[in-house]
Amino acid sequence: MNEDNLTLINPQTGNLAFKISSFIDSNPFEELQRLNHFSLIWIKKGKGTVKADFSEYNFNSNTLFAFSPYQPFLFQNNEKIEGVVLNFHPDFFCIHKHQQEVACNGILFNNIYSPPFVKIDDTASSTFDMLLTQIKAEMNNKALAQYELLVSYLKIYLITASRLKSEQQSESEIIVSENKEPFILQNLKNYIEIHYKTKRSASDYANLLNITPKALARITKNHFNRTLTDLISERIIIEAKRELYLTNKAIKEIAHNLGYDDEYYFSRFFKNNTAISPQLYRDTVGFGKSMS
Repeated sequence: MNEDNLTLINPQTGNLAFKISSFIDSNPFEELQRLNHFSLIWIKKGKGTVKADFSEYNFNSNTLFAFSPYQPFLFQNNEKIEGVVLNFHPDFFCIHKHQQEVACNGILFNNIYSPPFVKIDDTASSTFDMLLTQIKAEMNNKALAQYELLVSYLKIYLITASRLKSEQQSESEIIVSENKEPFILQNLKNYIEIHYKTKRSASDYANLLNITPKALARITKNHFNRTLTDLISERIIIEAKRELYLTNKAIKEIAHNLGYDDEYYFSRFFKNNTAISPQLYRDTVGFGKSMS
């Protein structure tokens, strides 16, 4: 059952702008989700499995998940779960436009090399509980400068989670550094960033790394729980979304910039990975919506 459900609606569009909700002894995400807003889902109690994008992960209590608009995910719980959810639309707070203020893009969101969650320690748990209490009070208040105050609370929430995930990623890198693969992993990341618009095959990257395609497949599976094709596809989609978010470039131009001469082939690729067309994504999330 839902304990709290407080929602702000964008008066211009009639769509969700910001929402806080909680759940006890239920799983509101047992069916595939593709939401047109950001989702921060804090599992406070319980454990299970989450399927997100091309991968599957186990989770336990005190885990915070971060999902971008239209990122596919679903939860399968092994026991009753309890948690709190923050949803916010890019019209309310766009992480791309505020990257200098809140360094969560590439850490919490849009990180193809890292699981979409962070483990919450006692200090962060106390901070989040305090912020959630203040958010609930402010959403019930509806006083002057409500939006500004809610965004401030959201920024602190995002910064706290991003710092914690950065620490956990650093600890993970220390563990990995005891073998010879970190250099290959870092080089692979660099090569994908440089060549994802032009090189799409495993053999391309295996040649760049001077290893066999089979060895590359093992490394990407062991360390990223994805295939190389998955990693490249996710990187292309992230860039396409960013362009659709922030620019008024024609979809044909975006497709061409990403290495697709055929706009319709690109649109099919985008839809296969997000379940919606580039135009619908723009209309519901990005530049087209903000200008309407």
